[in-house]
Amino acid sequence: MDNCKFCQIVNRKAPAKIIYENENVICFLPKEIEAYGHTLVAPKKHYADLYDIPSDILCELVKVARRLTLEYKQKINATGMNLMHASGKDGQQSVFHFHFHLLPRFKDDRLNTWPNLAKIEVDINKLWNKLRIS
Repeated sequence: MDNCKFCQIVNRKAPAKIIYENENVICFLPKEIEAYGHTLVAPKKHYADLYDIPSDILCELVKVARRLTLEYKQKINATGMNLMHASGKDGQQSVFHFHFHLLPRFKDDRLNTWPNLAKIEVDINKLWNKLRIS
């Protein structure tokens, strides 16, 4: 897709600091680094979101994210990791090319990546009956 920022990076029509790539996956530093070692992990082929991406490509992305996690433990002494993703406009996705944010963590880094969610009242049994898959 010509207007997709990530596709432009994959096709070398836009610059990027590429960390790793293989046949199906590309990993690069975002323009705005929000944590030391912050890396984007994306498929080379365009998939919009979690609803769109094939399971085999998703699995490969997770495997690559794990590989980077182990590398970052050695290379930059990361002691923790957050793997973050947003799908769909209502999920706060801002770039509509599937990707993960890999955020290395360090002791006392003062980052708080866990959302502060409002408490809701829900009948857990009704919800369970709607959601369970038999």
